[in-house]
Amino acid sequence: MKAKAWETESGFSRSISRYRYLAEDLRMPLRKERINQSDPSKTFPTRTLNNLVTENAPLQAPISVEPESRPRGEPRKRIHLASPIIDAEMKAAALSALENEMMVMGESVFKFEEEFAQYCGTKYAVSTASGTAALSITMQALNIGHGNEVITTPFSFIATANSIVHAGADPIFADVEDSGINLSPSKTRAKIGPKTRALIPVHLYGHPSRIDEFHDIAAETGLRLIEDACQAHGAEFRGRRVGSIGDAGCFSFYPAKNMTVGGDGGMITTNNEELADAARSIRDCGRDKNSKYYHGRIGFTSRLNTVNAAIGRVQLKRLEAWTQARRWLSERYRQELENVRDVILPPLERSTEKAVYHLFVIRTKMRDQLKKRLSDKGIEAGIHYPRPIHLQAPYRQMYGYTEGAFPLSESLSNEVLSLPIFPTLTEDEVIRVCEALKQSLAP
Repeated sequence: MKAKAWETESGFSRSISRYRYLAEDLRMPLRKERINQSDPSKTFPTRTLNNLVTENAPLQAPISVEPESRPRGEPRKRIHLASPIIDAEMKAAALSALENEMMVMGESVFKFEEEFAQYCGTKYAVSTASGTAALSITMQALNIGHGNEVITTPFSFIATANSIVHAGADPIFADVEDSGINLSPSKTRAKIGPKTRALIPVHLYGHPSRIDEFHDIAAETGLRLIEDACQAHGAEFRGRRVGSIGDAGCFSFYPAKNMTVGGDGGMITTNNEELADAARSIRDCGRDKNSKYYHGRIGFTSRLNTVNAAIGRVQLKRLEAWTQARRWLSERYRQELENVRDVILPPLERSTEKAVYHLFVIRTKMRDQLKKRLSDKGIEAGIHYPRPIHLQAPYRQMYGYTEGAFPLSESLSNEVLSLPIFPTLTEDEVIRVCEALKQSLAP
């Protein structure tokens, strides 16, 4: 059977097109033709940096753009929104893990957990299959479930709220700060009721939330404090890394994050031994400690694969240098875009904070027009997020939310625009983005 016919009958092309949105974050080439896995000599493109090529898998040529102002024949490289890094050491670590360790719960998993806990400044770290799983498993380990409520922000990726539903509890939303992007402590306090069991502030885009105020609220009310640090690896508040301040911190290693494991993955950080033990059991089918076929809980199969942990260990060693690069790039953006009309820059850090700029997000009422014009100039921009969680279909249906419930979050969703930022972005590329943005704002 020819590949073209196979694709049409099986729905391969239709299925993969569902995930075309990932290319924006992950710089993944999506091919229409089927990969012939039976022919090892056949090469096909993979996602990697320009100067890093996977053996037997050469890169596609960079997408070229020819603006009207440049002579034909002198294309400019497209600037992507994100560009995950997989280098030779990471590939070697992955191969070594595949050849020398158990594929599930191998030595690299436990070493990665130890090293990540040490990095965050906690006693324990428990790896999971995703950041969403980390959040949900944390709540279940704290016995939060049916009949309970958890307060969080409507302005985040939907997984923040989904994890609460997965745990069996109900998400209760409070709006963001009056001049910011993160959950408001005062508005959160106003939503606390008799069923409230936990607070989940999000360190959105890598900017620490007002975690000190949330810590005080939790202490006063006897609530659990769970940090959604899925976008904030290495961010700090008063010299402490996020994920070490609440009862637990939850991280994601999705490929577009500040560090990855070469696929999906997550981590729970905590100083609570009982919580850590429960999380280890829940992520591993509810197994009792040191047992294979005795189970004390209803758990999940939500482990981090050994090969992914091996990659994560190398990524973690690079993280501080990558964070410095992101912070430097963000400062260059600020310098270039300061006082540009119709543009609001990201919130400035307080003296007690260190942001890690998972995303560099501006606000403009011309967002959609600007995004298109940048794309026409060969620059990818993103929208994080175009619809707040409470207006997503499941939350409208389950909880009856309508427009106007959280006006500040809704306003952000209509105005935010993410500009390219990743450690290997060059200063010249930042300047090119900013010049294109200024030109695109011109009447």
